[in-house]
Amino acid sequence: MKTMTPQQRNQMMLNAPVSRVIPRLAIPTIISMLITAIYNMADTFFVSQLGTSASGAVGVIFSAMAIIQAVSFMVGMGTGTNVSQALGAGDEERARRFASVGFFSAFGLGCVIAAVCISNIDWLVRFLGATETIAPYAKDYATYIFYAAPFMMCSFVMNNLLRFEGLASYGMIGITTGGILNMVLDPLLIFGLNLGTAGAAIATAISQVVSFTILLIMSNTKPDAIHISPRNFRPTPSMYARILYIGFPSLGRQGIASVSTILLNTAAGVYGDAAIAAMSIVSRFIMFINSSIIGFGQGFQPVCGFSYGAGKYTRVREAYFFCVKVSTLILLTLGLFSMLLSRQIVTVFRRDDLEVIRIGTLALRLQLCTLPLWGVITMSNMLTQSIGYGIRATLLAISRQGLCLIPLLLVLPRVFGLIGIQCAQPIADLMTFIIAILIVRNVLKELRSMPDKA
Repeated sequence: MKTMTPQQRNQMMLNAPVSRVIPRLAIPTIISMLITAIYNMADTFFVSQLGTSASGAVGVIFSAMAIIQAVSFMVGMGTGTNVSQALGAGDEERARRFASVGFFSAFGLGCVIAAVCISNIDWLVRFLGATETIAPYAKDYATYIFYAAPFMMCSFVMNNLLRFEGLASYGMIGITTGGILNMVLDPLLIFGLNLGTAGAAIATAISQVVSFTILLIMSNTKPDAIHISPRNFRPTPSMYARILYIGFPSLGRQGIASVSTILLNTAAGVYGDAAIAAMSIVSRFIMFINSSIIGFGQGFQPVCGFSYGAGKYTRVREAYFFCVKVSTLILLTLGLFSMLLSRQIVTVFRRDDLEVIRIGTLALRLQLCTLPLWGVITMSNMLTQSIGYGIRATLLAISRQGLCLIPLLLVLPRVFGLIGIQCAQPIADLMTFIIAILIVRNVLKELRSMPDKA
């Protein structure tokens, strides 16, 4: 990979056509996101071969993993946005300090999360929605996931840092290597060594440590990357406040998603392990589709952060509209294709369980109906977060699976039963789309009123 000087990087971020620079930055992030989604689905696929209860365990613990990711993305997005804005303003020293503060803070938080969760593992799996039959599998799976939490969190932070520096290809190497390793280790540990669900978790833990090692090497050996060093770990209250303000939307989005997943598992548990397994399979597949759009949007964010930091507000708006058009087209295509194959998609995971197939097929088709709306929702969230509009970004971030979905999960299953669970997410998507339009319209109006800096 060709390295760039800081001057060349700034030139690309601030002056190259957005239709060229955003896809260039997005391709590595899309690959990283897809690989992550694929190995998440690989866990679901291989564990599903052990039985419906084991498959449900992956869905239950996914909410805990989402909490870890939520905290990681809060630190990573908050740090990365500050790094990109500092680089756009020409302040590399400030960028280095933010990078090191974010990295070492994430490692410390990961250690705390691991210690608390492992010491309360029995209570935790019950709290996350595990039934009597799912709980033993969930406990085996969760234990090793939590051991890897510090490395997992730092990997997410470093990947975000590299991405916001315009060096997503370096992050892609670390994430992709870990993902491929995980897919290779899954069948070996689950079936070859007869470790069951614990084998899937051990495979994930090993892959996270490998990704962590590669990303740290990339960050500290590449001349065009911001190096992470203990001597730059000089946090101040204002730095943490800045990281939390910008990063909180990510915590809100994924933290609320974890709460909604717990409620979903609890509501689905009334209808048996098959319902939990079916909704878990649908969630993983939908996340796979959405990962391509998030990856594309992550190519937009560094351009947005650099341009906003440099006072190029017209370029920020141009990049936003470009990403909305492209992402909506991608979602329409993927949605139509998946709709035609929805039953086959669910069958791949639980071929021998007709009840899982029945429940999952309808749930998948309903969620695919609102899939094209995610382009506006995702890009609006990334725009508001990347330019530092923390309150509006947080409101939008918590809408889809929080303000909209959680009330629906509390009400619809009581009124309509299982179909209420299956309908909750698409209805929440439609409500979130309306909220996104109302928020982004005002943000774009504000940007139009701000004159570009020379």
